[in-house]
Amino acid sequence: MKRILPEFEFSNEQLNIIRNLARECNLCEETVSILYGRGIRDKESIFNFMHPSKSRFISPFKMSGMREAVDLITLARDEGWSVVVYGDYDADGICASTIMGKALHDFGLEPIICVPERRNGYGLSAEFIDSIFDEYFPQLFITVDCGISCADEVEYIKEMGAEVIITDHHELPERIPDCICINPKFNDGYIYDNLCGAGVAFKVGCALNGEAGYKYLDFAAIATVADSVPLTGENRDIVYEGLKIINENPSDCYAQFISKQDVINSQSIAFLIAPKINAAGRMGDAKAALTLFNETDKAKIFELAAKLAEYNLERQKCCDELYTSAKQMIKEKGGHGNVIMLCNDSWNSGFVGIVAARLAEEFSCPAILFVKNGGMLKGSARSVESVNIYEALRACSEFIAEFGGHSQAAGVNVTEDNFFNLETALEEYIGEHYNPTDFVPTVYVNGGLKRDYSLKLVKELEMLEPFGVGNRRPAFVIEENALVVRTVKGAHISVKSEKIELMYFGGLKYKKLIESAALKQFVFEYNISNFRGKEYVKGIIRDIIYEPAARFKAEKEIALSGIELFSNSTVNAEIKAISKNEIERLMGEGGFGTMFIAWDNAAVSEFQNAKLLNCDLFLPSSRNAINSVLIAPPAELDLSGYNRIVFLNKVSVNIKSIEGREIEVYDNAKVPEYFKDISCDREELLRIFAYIAANAGNMLGANAEEVTENNVFDNLLQAYFSLKVFGQLGLINFENGRLAVNKGVKSKLENSQLYNLVRG
Repeated sequence: MKRILPEFEFSNEQLNIIRNLARECNLCEETVSILYGRGIRDKESIFNFMHPSKSRFISPFKMSGMREAVDLITLARDEGWSVVVYGDYDADGICASTIMGKALHDFGLEPIICVPERRNGYGLSAEFIDSIFDEYFPQLFITVDCGISCADEVEYIKEMGAEVIITDHHELPERIPDCICINPKFNDGYIYDNLCGAGVAFKVGCALNGEAGYKYLDFAAIATVADSVPLTGENRDIVYEGLKIINENPSDCYAQFISKQDVINSQSIAFLIAPKINAAGRMGDAKAALTLFNETDKAKIFELAAKLAEYNLERQKCCDELYTSAKQMIKEKGGHGNVIMLCNDSWNSGFVGIVAARLAEEFSCPAILFVKNGGMLKGSARSVESVNIYEALRACSEFIAEFGGHSQAAGVNVTEDNFFNLETALEEYIGEHYNPTDFVPTVYVNGGLKRDYSLKLVKELEMLEPFGVGNRRPAFVIEENALVVRTVKGAHISVKSEKIELMYFGGLKYKKLIESAALKQFVFEYNISNFRGKEYVKGIIRDIIYEPAARFKAEKEIALSGIELFSNSTVNAEIKAISKNEIERLMGEGGFGTMFIAWDNAAVSEFQNAKLLNCDLFLPSSRNAINSVLIAPPAELDLSGYNRIVFLNKVSVNIKSIEGREIEVYDNAKVPEYFKDISCDREELLRIFAYIAANAGNMLGANAEEVTENNVFDNLLQAYFSLKVFGQLGLINFENGRLAVNKGVKSKLENSQLYNLVRG
């Protein structure tokens, strides 16, 4: 079960400070509390944060090495040196290379820009350096977004006869290259250390060309968002000013990826622009992205942009295939424990990091995916917020050939012989150092809807843009029981609350839960919509969370779902009996990989240890395959992440993802309790059929559930059951949103599978 936690909790003293600041700044207390919690705690800092500006850019010359770099670049210009800019194959590296190339060109040089491909490896490599010197023989070699950990390679370049300037933003190694190095991580007069590689290149451009260098801000903004560095401090100013350029005067090279009608924000960059740049590098053609960003011919720009879009589609396809393959391996392994570790020789090393991140989020535990490369397994690790994967790897380093990274992501290489040793060691380390609650997905909120919200508050929250790492979009929570749901354009829904109108994109699958009487918490973000020139506040639902006891308030919806599934029952799985004692033991152990499925509350209540597990309605609330009880799941539910599926009621339904698998059924299982309240008496069914036949054409509803909800029946469950039986017998249909009787059709009740099942 997911949990909701406040992003910040304040003492009474802090609340008083927040109230005073709100009055002083003429802001809502909710706005100030968010800023205060994020470390912005005085009037000036609040004003600066809410009004980002290039006027607060830090002088590039406060960065150590900058003056020396400008002097050397000036000498190169004056003496006509050959200059090479060496970048990286990701979005940050491409943007950094572009900025540096344009800045040097504006300064009077004609630099050669080179980026390695992923197959060449990250950073400087002797082989790629050789190819550059063979073709260009540079006298000045400038790196962007790499090089700070390449002391040996720098010496090699110097031996080849070139001067070297390193511009980088990564963590400082113990041994710094012996050349001019520019990096905000140095302990110098530069007060902000979170710039990305393109941000550092931008500062070099400003040092060379003054404020004329601000025209590169759009590329710096794209890279800052793409590289997931914090959107605080100077990064916030860079992205804010860069977005102005992107919205007002976008470069042709990325304009192909965005809609001219929409306002582009940091999320637009993250989802529309950055993936296409990164896709080129992942598909082994980073040069295509670099060429696009430096092309001026519109026809060629169109062709290159189309190529990157195609690369991104191919990347998505490859990632989906790799993800499917990884999920199948998890299933074959019998689920997972504290860490997911998988290896496949056929996987593409360019995609394993993306899929590892997807698995880590889905299963709420660290994931490491490996690809065989020669005699070594090269892996990408991704983790959840609560688990420091770098520390875990370091603790198990005796089984690792090489690793590096940080708390949430790492690269790790192991020999084949040590793969299972590392998996066992990580499993033990994480199990010893982390609690089960560390694997519970957590949703952070900034408050509840306790009083009337205002347009003023929502507009203030919009001023906290750009959102991203280090400045997440504020979320709020509202508690509701049964709400009215309206379908909007396919899978989207509108949810009507007395307090606020809510939209849930892709939320149709939660319709039964939302309409049920169960007490639920909706996590949402405020949004302003415009209709006929007037502004309205709406909420965008991001999650729904409820307590296990909520299922007792949703018995009607559980019964309707159960009848729906049983009416289409065809079991195509190998069934094995399991005893009550064994089920109690499994429930008591906790862990991952087992799903207990029930069709009513009574079946769950029979097991004492069920209260130790998540008990979810209709859909799993946690996606990490933690042992759970699930009541009345839909037929299309994907249970492939679970290696063991146990039914607590009699099983007579076909959940597609268990087809062909072995399932276990409680050896004293019963049909759902609500079946006892359903009459299979022929006269009762004839009475209901006579009623609907007399009113056919006037009974609105596109299916049996809608008809029972929209029309008057003395027993809704009996009516729904009867309609499903009549539907199986071909006696009725639903045309144009109404119930219709098929005239002349005759059939025996015994021809209905649902009728036979309920009758027993």
